[in-house]
This record gives sequence, C-alpha cells and structure tokens, in this order.
Amino acid sequence: MSDFIKHECGVAFIRLRKPLDYYREKYGSALYGIKKLQLLMGKQLNRGQDGAGLAVIKLDPQYGNRYIARERSRSGNAVASLFERIDERYQMLDKEMVNHTSWLKQHYPYAGELLLGHLRYGTHGKNSIENIHPFLRQNNWMSRNLVLAGNYNMTNVQEMYHQLIQLGQHPKEISDNVTMLEKIGHFLDEENQELYHKYREEKLDNLEIAAKVKNNLDLGKVLRNSFKNVDGGYNMVGLIGDGNAFLVRDPNGIRPNYYYANEEVIVSASERSPIQTAFDLDLHEITEIKPGNALIIKRDGSFSEEEILPAETRLSCTFERIYFSRGSDAKIHEERKELGRRVAREVLKRLDYDIRTTVFSYIPNTAATSFYGLVDGIYRYLDKYKREAIIKMGKDLKAEEIDKLLAIKIRREKILVKDAKMRTFITQDKDREDLVGHVYDVTYGVVKPNKDTIVVVDDSIVRGTTLKTSILRILDRLSPKKVVVASSAPIIKYPDCYGIDMSRMNEFIAFRAAKSLLEKQGNGEMMDEIYRACKVELKKPISQMENKVKMLYDQFTDTELEKEIANLVTPEDMKAEVEIVYQTIEGLHASCPNHKGDWYFTGNYPTPGGNKVVNQSYVYYMEGSDKRAY
Repeated sequence: MSDFIKHECGVAFIRLRKPLDYYREKYGSALYGIKKLQLLMGKQLNRGQDGAGLAVIKLDPQYGNRYIARERSRSGNAVASLFERIDERYQMLDKEMVNHTSWLKQHYPYAGELLLGHLRYGTHGKNSIENIHPFLRQNNWMSRNLVLAGNYNMTNVQEMYHQLIQLGQHPKEISDNVTMLEKIGHFLDEENQELYHKYREEKLDNLEIAAKVKNNLDLGKVLRNSFKNVDGGYNMVGLIGDGNAFLVRDPNGIRPNYYYANEEVIVSASERSPIQTAFDLDLHEITEIKPGNALIIKRDGSFSEEEILPAETRLSCTFERIYFSRGSDAKIHEERKELGRRVAREVLKRLDYDIRTTVFSYIPNTAATSFYGLVDGIYRYLDKYKREAIIKMGKDLKAEEIDKLLAIKIRREKILVKDAKMRTFITQDKDREDLVGHVYDVTYGVVKPNKDTIVVVDDSIVRGTTLKTSILRILDRLSPKKVVVASSAPIIKYPDCYGIDMSRMNEFIAFRAAKSLLEKQGNGEMMDEIYRACKVELKKPISQMENKVKMLYDQFTDTELEKEIANLVTPEDMKAEVEIVYQTIEGLHASCPNHKGDWYFTGNYPTPGGNKVVNQSYVYYMEGSDKRAY
C-alpha cells in the first residue's frame, strides 16, 4: 500500500494441556510455551509495531507465589525487546536448578500453562505503556482476576461507560479497553458471587468454595451478559487467574480468529499461517471461530465452542484479504492474485490494448501478489490474441510471422525500489517534502522515454499523499508517456470504526475528489445539505440511523471520481499523463467470496454503530473538528 495506515492488532494464545515436565522431556525445554508464543508473535509483526505485551498464568501455584506475570514494551522493536527481557530474567536463575521443572515454575514468572501475546497498532490516542495490552483487573480471589487483550474497536463506548456508572462503578477513563475490562469483570464478579452463595448454602468452608468456583465458572454466561449491548468488531482473549480462558468473536465475523487443538496444546492467533508455521500444520487442521461464538477453555484443559450472540450476516473485513494479513496464507494469496486478474481488462482498455509499449510493475512490496494476478490476466488476453491471429492466417502460415507473434511478451520490471527510512533533520517543510519524495528510487534504463506507458499496481489508495509527493514524481523522471496506477481495491469512500486507522473524512482522496467535483459544478451547498441530514440522523436512536454521507457519493459515478482523483494526485509539474484504475465492488466480492465486509467502499456498515460513526465523522469535518467519531 502506497499510503501507510495503522490497522488491526494481533493476538496469540497458547494453552498447554500437559504438565511442564512433559514438554521438557519431549521437546527439551519446560519453556516450550513461551518459545512458541515468541514464534506466533514474530510471525504477526505485520499486525502491530507500536508496542507488544504478554501475560502468563500458572496453574495450581503454591500460596504466596506469583502466578500472573505480565511484560509490555513500546520500543521500536517491541517483540524482540519483550523476549530479550524475558531471557534476561531466565539468565539470572540458578543454572543448577533450571532443569527441575517444579523449581523453574516456582521461580521463573514465565513458566506457566496459559500464555497470551499481543501486538498493538494504535488507531487513536496515546502510545504510552498503559495503552499496551494485555490489561489486568486484579483481585485476591484467583477466579476474579482477569487478563484481557484483543483486536477490537467498539463504536458505543460512551453508552457502555454510562451503563457501568449505573451499575455503581467509576471507571478511570472512557476507552474501549477500560470499558470492556470492567464490563467483563463485573459479570465475572457476579458469577463468582452466585457460586459462592450456592456453595455456602451447601455448608462448604471457604477453601472448598474457592476450589468449587474455579472448576465451575460459567464463562459462557459471563460473556453473554458482557457482550449483550456491544457494538463493534472484536477478537478478544481473556485469561482468568484460576486457569479458565476464553476467545470471543463478534457476530459479523469482522475481526478474524483461528485456533488449533491437539492433546498437547490449544493455540489461537489472528491469522492462520502463523499457526501453520509455528506448529507445522496443514491448512485444514486449523479452525475458524464462528461469528458470535466463543472458545471456552476450562482450567482442566477441556474446551468447547459456544454461541454467545446470534450470528449476524457474515461481513468479515476485506482489508484483511487485500492488505493486512500475511500473504503466506494460501487462500489469501489466491484471493490477492484474483484481485489483480480482475483489474486486467480495464487496464488493457486504458492502454488501448498496446502491450508492446507498456512496462508493468508494482508499488513495493505488498502489492506483488496482485501484480502477479494482473500479469496472469494480461497473458490471458495475449494468448487469446495470438490464437486468433494464427487462425486468421489460415493455411498460409509462415514461420517468421508465427515467431513474431510468439515474441510478444509482457514487460515486467521492478521499477520502484523503496529505500531504508531516512531521518529528516531539516525542519523546513519544503525541504522535508523533497526528502520524503526520495523514499523511493527507480530502476533506470527499462522505460523508453516518451514512448512507454508505466502500469503500477497498488493494494489500495487511501490518502493519495505518497503518490503525489513521491511515487509519481519519481516515475516521471523516467519520462514515460503515461502512468496508470491500478488499485486492486475499490475506491475508499467511508471511515472505518472497527480497528483500522481511517476515521476522518478529509483523509480520503475520494472525499476530497467528490468535494472538488461539487465545487466545479457550482454545487457546494450540497455539502451543507448533507451536514444537516447527518445532524438529523444523530438525534435518532442508533438502531434507526442511516448513512447520509452516501448522498455525497451518489452525485458521481466511480469513473468521475477516478478522473478527479487522478487530477488531485498528479504533481503540478508532472509531464506524463496519469490515470487511476480501481477495482470494482463486484470484482472484490468475486475475488474474496467469503469476506464481504466492504463498508469502507460502499458505506454499508455491519453494525448500527457504523452509521452513527460515519455521520458523526462528516459533522466533525464540517465543524472543523479533528475529534474521533467513536
């Protein structure tokens, strides 16, 4: 993606189902779990580089011994920093005793059976250590301790915050992290209290009651109560101090969650391929938690998948498939290739089917797979063209003419090369912009000046800033006749509110293009009309709100928006003509048939809170506010 955006966080969870001695004897280390957690987190670095954290819980600790450990880092290389610290603690242990698993479990905080890791991308707010998952809600009762981490954003945090106040709580801040921690914690407390009174009536003493509670917590009931009025997208993992655990997914399946279980482990991650790599598994051995369900893991290691909320229409995030998730997943790899194939025909039209004077490339590096798909699509046309040309020759086939046809090839080159990040010591804006413009370099000598067209594939175009300030400028140095930028994603028109850092209307090049077109038409008052409509919607109950920002995009075809976007991203002094080609919504759905969450393209939000957010985002823009809309 040419425009860097922060996005989905990542989670990794491991439950060891055997005693630590088992792993020491079979795999040579009682720290098998922490090593696998490091691998799972390392394979999901694409999901978060603002910070990382982990938590470990030990089963059946001795009284007075620490049984919950947490480590967090916000360094530039947070995962490496995290595990370096953990290793430092290990190196300080008595070397003669570390092979005694019981001693290691007692003296080393990270020798435990439940392990939870998190990688953070902050969509809003500060990036202090307090913002980094996992979060703790502590209590002297083991079964009331809660450790929480996840990949989530909630659209109705304000409403849930006031619900907590009505319960008598006083949460320390208004955020989805604190709100969800306290909301789940409240119902966890209620479940504990109910079980306490139940066993008290059976005349059990306090130690017996504590043991009974640990083994009989109904986490399904806790979660059903906790998520009853939650609006958002979430993949959330919770550990209870006594060894119970849960993984819960939103009813629309917006955020992904995969797991694998055998007699040794239960493991979960935000993506499938890290689990495959870490445990050497086949694709079909890994299960996806169903939308609205939770994987409940009891302290004895047994587990079950339970319905927490009725499943809604499945609208899994398509950006996961287009860009965010690792392309090493077999299905994602094929979907990205298909996205490229499906823009091939429109690219050919823009080239007037002239392949001989066209150089095909991509904007490094995540667009490479879509680029391969585009090339496949071009070759399909080329094969058809050659076949028809040969048929037209009839019986008068001449070897030299056939050779000439067969010699027509697609010119594929890696034109753009991204250099290492350069620190900007110069403070003047003009000089800084000039330096940013050199983030990319080009391969010289592959483009024929003033004759060739360059086609570059991009995953998606959000703001268009990098295209204008860097990519198009540097491509223009090669003196192409024309530059065609092909986006494997459709036009991004609407803000996200489920975990992607796209929440403000004016950040979208499509929004700026629509506004520009209105002004050119002398129809600027339409912006005010939409503003008033959004204000009316925001006074309605959230369940009745409609997305009134659609009124803006209803004024124009996607072709009109494409042309205006091309105008806006073209540098003023650029000599080559610039065209933008976008994926269609139909092409997107055909490429990713099981992942149809497309609200950033269509404005069709999966939850009522999405309509509230888009209307609020537009109102904030018109009022000159930079506040977040949720």
